[in-house]
Amino acid sequence: MQVRLMIVGSRTGAFGEAAQMARDLGAEVTLAESPATALDQLRETGAGLVMIDVDTDVPEFMKTLQIERFAVPVLACGIDASADRAVAAVRAGARDYIPLPPDRDLIAAAITQLAQVDTSDLIGDDPAFRSALDFARAMAPAHAPILITGERGTGKERVAHTAHAASGRHGFVTVECAGVAANVLESELFGHTAGAFDGARAARRGAFATARGGTLFLRDIDRLPAPLQLRVLEAMSEADAPNVIASSTRRLSLFVEAGEFRSDLLARFALATVALPPLRQRGGDIPLLATAFAMRFAAMQGQPSPLIDPAAERLLVTYEWPGNVAELQEAMHRAVLLSPDGYIGPDAIVLADGSRITAPAPAAGRPVISSLVGQTVEEVERALILETLERCQGNRTSASQILGISVRTMRNKLKAFVEAGIPVVPAA
Repeated sequence: MQVRLMIVGSRTGAFGEAAQMARDLGAEVTLAESPATALDQLRETGAGLVMIDVDTDVPEFMKTLQIERFAVPVLACGIDASADRAVAAVRAGARDYIPLPPDRDLIAAAITQLAQVDTSDLIGDDPAFRSALDFARAMAPAHAPILITGERGTGKERVAHTAHAASGRHGFVTVECAGVAANVLESELFGHTAGAFDGARAARRGAFATARGGTLFLRDIDRLPAPLQLRVLEAMSEADAPNVIASSTRRLSLFVEAGEFRSDLLARFALATVALPPLRQRGGDIPLLATAFAMRFAAMQGQPSPLIDPAAERLLVTYEWPGNVAELQEAMHRAVLLSPDGYIGPDAIVLADGSRITAPAPAAGRPVISSLVGQTVEEVERALILETLERCQGNRTSASQILGISVRTMRNKLKAFVEAGIPVVPAA
């Protein structure tokens, strides 16, 4: 379950220590002593995550990544760095700043959050979930493409890692298809030659090349731009192609019918489609997952394993978890922080803004997914926003996080609904 991590900084001292901690956590680590060396290595082998010394020219490094169409997440790190340098790095595009000497928990949290390698959310006894997981493992050695479907937050990438581990292949490369410009995604997947476009200072190998002999995971393949679908299909057909595992939150067959997704590309995944059930259909697994998350977060805080009050457990089981396992994990992290005495009661089960989680009343008058076919995108979007908001009991912040949009966008959408005379659940 390796993460491909590149550390840009001195091979000794705090950076060397951070590299060893990352290796101990299961990451595949490469070291580059300068941004120029790091760029050369990224062009050749890529990386899933970069940690860079904030005392280097991080803004210039980030600018070069953008010019050369790299989409790799970057963390800035430093030893007693000034606030100005840390802020400048983040403003330039770094995801966050981590102080050094490193703390093991900080390194673990960074790798888990950005590279998504934690597998504790694969715990569960639900028959549908176990069947899907076992099927993924069984299909993995066939070296045939696998499609993993399910709502956002159900653990699709974790299942992809599990299938990769069962395949016997080495090397796991992830490419995000959603929210990435088509030209950037093209370079991520297929690389480019020097001079192919303004800013292409050197040749670069794409993910299909760097993942050979291993697994290429295409996250949210339903968002793959139409012009790239044929290239992906052709690349998958090459003799030395990596095995491809893809995920989708949406039914690809509907996009084939609408002419937005190639039927022959979907057909490549005909051997194995792994469908993950939403958490609300795995009620018996919720206490197991909640306990596992609570124990892990308590250990990170240096606290003993917590106890979950029966009333809190009932609340966890009855809540519908629109954000699925990912939302439950975040809730248990907050619960541990709110329960330093090691006893998690109902008051500690809260949403991102601190408001209490309660079991929602069944939604009335909202279309189910099967009835969305035939409606416009605008109508589907409106139904999804209103349904999510209702399940979050009017909490705009939590609904925005689940939908993957900003709170400002959410408010603008709701304002438009109100102006159009559409009822909106009041703010929590």
